[in-house]
Amino acid sequence: MEPQTGFLRHIRFAQRYNRSLFMPFVIAGRTVGSVRREVGLLIGQEAGFYVRGDELHLQTNPDTNEHRTRALAQASVLLSNNYQVGLTRELYPVVEAWGEESLATIDRAAIPWFGTMGVGVHVNGFVRGADGALSLWVGKRSASRRIDPAKLDNVIGGGHPLGYTLQENLEKEGMEEAGFPPAIMARAKPVGAIHYQVEMMKGLRNDLLFMFDLELQPHELPHNTDGEVESFTLMPSAEVMRLVHDTDAFKFNCNLVIIDFLLRHKILTPDHPDFPVVSQAMAEVRAKGV
Repeated sequence: MEPQTGFLRHIRFAQRYNRSLFMPFVIAGRTVGSVRREVGLLIGQEAGFYVRGDELHLQTNPDTNEHRTRALAQASVLLSNNYQVGLTRELYPVVEAWGEESLATIDRAAIPWFGTMGVGVHVNGFVRGADGALSLWVGKRSASRRIDPAKLDNVIGGGHPLGYTLQENLEKEGMEEAGFPPAIMARAKPVGAIHYQVEMMKGLRNDLLFMFDLELQPHELPHNTDGEVESFTLMPSAEVMRLVHDTDAFKFNCNLVIIDFLLRHKILTPDHPDFPVVSQAMAEVRAKGV
């Protein structure tokens, strides 16, 4: 039986991936994702797609980014209707690895159905007290959000759409989610990335999250501008740690971003009984070479 409390359960949740249920998704000889077998067989009948061996391939004629994108869009509409899940019209690149040239473009909602890489930026916004103790700004997601409504969240977190640099996206998300101008977002420090693969949303979340620390002054208060965050609360780091350990109040991937913060800032210390296994488990999800 899965534990109901503890840090490790959040990390293990994000690694639940039974590969036997999926087949690789291949474009131009590159494995860019994984699709559930029943989806692969369904999509394999669409124009440009075919199943060969244990793989779903996309090869259009001519085999260009534009034509692949068109084929993916048509297949995404089919799956959208099949799952009764609307498309977002937010476009994301299809790549095998971060930094590579995009092989096609895909609607954000369809990313899990094809198991392609979803990239995001998450920011831990914190305030340092006079005694040196850290507090974290915690957002509460709007009850109208399609994904994880009313869950707790990092002060800033969002996907990384086509056409933005990481810094440009940080500035965009910072203004939309927390009302922070570029001058504040310029202080956000990159602290690494995590990569996880977890079965959810009718497919596979294959996410690469770039993490940032943003130290804020007491007068720098977040305020949402796009309606996606209901409220913000400044919480002592010990209370945030308790919530992560004892509850499922946070959106699932935010738990990992916070655990990383707690370890790096020595809030979760070797004195804690979970420290050895949590440190090892987080090392497994930290992305290498990005």
